[in-house]
Amino acid sequence: MSDSLRLSVPDLSSSEEAAEFYRVADAARDVDGYDPFNEQSRLDVASGRRTPVVATVWSLDEHARAIGAAIIGHGELDLVIDPIFRGKGFGGVAVSGLLPTIQGEVAAWSHGDHPAARILATRHGFEAVRTLLQLRLSPIPDAGVSGSSDASTRSATIDAFDSSTDAAEWVALNARVFAGHPEQGTITGNDLRERMAESWFHAGDFLIAREASGTMIGYNWLKIEPGADEGEIYVIGVDASQAGRGLGRTLMRAGLERLRERGCSAATLYVEADNIAAVHLYRSLGFADRTVDVQYRRP
Repeated sequence: MSDSLRLSVPDLSSSEEAAEFYRVADAARDVDGYDPFNEQSRLDVASGRRTPVVATVWSLDEHARAIGAAIIGHGELDLVIDPIFRGKGFGGVAVSGLLPTIQGEVAAWSHGDHPAARILATRHGFEAVRTLLQLRLSPIPDAGVSGSSDASTRSATIDAFDSSTDAAEWVALNARVFAGHPEQGTITGNDLRERMAESWFHAGDFLIAREASGTMIGYNWLKIEPGADEGEIYVIGVDASQAGRGLGRTLMRAGLERLRERGCSAATLYVEADNIAAVHLYRSLGFADRTVDVQYRRP
């Protein structure tokens, strides 16, 4: 059969076109075990900051089927091919068609460090620049914060995030903690509000560490999807002035206890592979490797 691949921009306000676009991603997630589009990519395409693209195969009888989906814009490319259409060269054709539409440097994630992505990256001049580990702890141990912190952290209190008073202070602290991080360090108040509007957000799962004066010095934001029995350490941060006090470990234990209280039997988190101190902390708490994501970049 003679097939041709066509790239087009779907109208995601159309339920039918949106269903086709996300059907490809869902099919890949079901087979691969992880989402080909991370949360930020999905938020970007939903808000219009980046552009969705669908790759469609048209046969001789003009029967169309979406076999690939991509998100482009802001120097980033996310692409996934429906698993049943892999190994036929469609990924290479799609990348060749998409790259000319992106000006300047291009970054692309390979979630799960997929072998086909490595081949495409080499073929199109990309180099691996970041490695992101997903770690998992199962089961969550029955151990709370009580008695787990040393004397230097006992003056800190941990309570829930208050959106009416904490938002601006958290954005500022997060920017300081992740000053060198290309995604987390650039989160704005609007980005925070977007996440707070998600169905999974629960203020009680956003743990804030404060000094006796009330100043925010750390946080552990948890994410539990509705109905899930696995929770995520969504983002954890400690002010640099508090380094060496054991506050990160205290916040981790508080987060794990909260997940257990909320009915989660397992916990996951993402961490940069070169963040040696954080990786050591998480592994000392029992987390083990689950998947590896690699970011490729083309000058």
